[in-house]
Amino acid sequence: MIGFQTLLYKEVLRFWKVATQTITAPIMTALLYLLIFGHALEAHVQVYPGVKYTAFLVPGLVMMSVLQNAFANSSSSLIQSKITGNLVFILLPPLSHWEMFGAYVIASIVRGLAVGAGVFLVTIWIADLSFVAPWWIVIFALLGAAMLGTMGLIAGIWAEKFDQLAAFQNFLIMPATFLSGVFYSIHSLPPFWQMLSRFNPFFYMIDGFRYGFFGHSDVDPMASLAVVLIFSVALTGIAIWMLKRGYKLRH
Repeated sequence: MIGFQTLLYKEVLRFWKVATQTITAPIMTALLYLLIFGHALEAHVQVYPGVKYTAFLVPGLVMMSVLQNAFANSSSSLIQSKITGNLVFILLPPLSHWEMFGAYVIASIVRGLAVGAGVFLVTIWIADLSFVAPWWIVIFALLGAAMLGTMGLIAGIWAEKFDQLAAFQNFLIMPATFLSGVFYSIHSLPPFWQMLSRFNPFFYMIDGFRYGFFGHSDVDPMASLAVVLIFSVALTGIAIWMLKRGYKLRH
């Protein structure tokens, strides 16, 4: 386990040494979203009965921050290692593909949860939140961070330069995150867009996470959990296959 522990320590230290950029900056971005959208729409929108719009926004912003930063951690680490050439120092030690997978994904979970906790701490003073089902909050936060960490691992392995990784993030991760119900309930959408939203796995992560706070959700949280688990298992299989084959890692 020494190799796994060392790689995990290296991955956590990598983002912690620049915490201003990797943790503080995303927290400030989420706070700005809350202040702007909350101030503009607080008096005009009520999604759930008895829940103010600002309170509705907080869980979505927390989960959005968790997902985006979990993805960014593993993807940026791998692409930097590939471009700078220091990936060879990870491939040379007798690390199994499971150890590499575990180290990258766990480090992504740590960063995602650290940013999410920071967003929650700075926004809880602004919104009046309840905690109806706290275990759902923990489950979806962990699964969401793990799933996006795995997706970031896949993107980092596939990409050969920063432009490709940026395209993956800008044309897939960002739209899927913003169109997942962070700022609205899908029941406020026309029927076609409601149907389209149900094909977005990010929607189920945020909807299930929000259920833990208010006891309200657009779909059954058990259904959301099933969808997230299916996608997580599928992405894990792809990532393990890529690591085992050395896809775009061993040239």
